Amino acid sequence: MLMDRISLLLVIVGALNWGSIGLFKFDLVAWIFGSQAALGSRIVYTAVALAGLWCISLLFRSREEEMDM
Repeated sequence: MLMDRISLLLVIVGALNWGSIGLFKFDLVAWIFGSQAALGSRIVYTAVALAGLWCISLLFRSREEEMDM
């Protein structure tokens, strides 16, 4: 349950960042950490990607499994 919430939060952060890139050509994560190649940026991008992979599992869970947790 906690992992689901953290993953969803990271996916939302990634979606907002991609939205800002698409609409304004502004990469908020790269701006915060200095560049896309900065270690902090790479960590955030990797965390968002892993969270996205985790969220795939949410598509295949039944409602009963969620209630049991």
